[in-house]
Amino acid sequence: MKYLNINPKIKDIESMVEILPEYMGYDRTIAVFSPDGRLFQVEYAKEAVKKGATSLGIVFKDGVVLATVKPVDDLLVSQSTEKIFQIDDHLAAVAAGYLADARMLANLARIKAQIHRLTYDEPIDVWQLARIIGDRMQLSTLYAGLRPFGVTLLIGGTDLKGPHLIESDPSGMLFEWLAYAIGRGAQVVNKFLKQKWKPDMSEEEAIKLAIEALKKGEKDVDEKSLEIAVIDQKFRILNQEEIKRFLG
Repeated sequence: MKYLNINPKIKDIESMVEILPEYMGYDRTIAVFSPDGRLFQVEYAKEAVKKGATSLGIVFKDGVVLATVKPVDDLLVSQSTEKIFQIDDHLAAVAAGYLADARMLANLARIKAQIHRLTYDEPIDVWQLARIIGDRMQLSTLYAGLRPFGVTLLIGGTDLKGPHLIESDPSGMLFEWLAYAIGRGAQVVNKFLKQKWKPDMSEEEAIKLAIEALKKGEKDVDEKSLEIAVIDQKFRILNQEEIKRFLG
């Protein structure tokens, strides 16, 4: 079949059109499965997550450590690059991917957590909050005109059942982990965590493991680029002096 080359600047348009796969239309919409059962836009969103800076979570005996690497520049105000989001006193999330998407989901989670606290006079369960985030992310895979969230969140917190670390990916799927990493260094870091994580770790051991793991997945890790939070009934962010002490 021949095609008219209406633009002389585009060379060999005939061969370019002829090699387009028959399922190209499925590549352009979120609401239709391809013949082999794939949602391409969701897969592309997961690729966006893989390009983000490495982030991780580690469950220890009494809580959860969340850690990530943030950009550092002489003229950049480091507090403006929020990657660990406090949701409630007992809950937080760390992101990899598009941080604007993460901020929107974190704001939603904060509102839902406060509504639950005001309604029932108790903090929201970690899994209940994770399902709210997962449901919102899954909703964006159903309707034409929307795009999936280009971010994965690791939601860490404690409740009456103990500490939890839950992953919510762009499809809205939820997984609970004992230790897990997301972002560009995830493959290397997860392999390292499988070897080094152990039950009943102390808070100090978990923080040291988080720093050591991030060094495996990222270059030039120091107290300025690291962002670390601990959730053990109360949320707190480690300052640079504390991180420097752990770096040794």
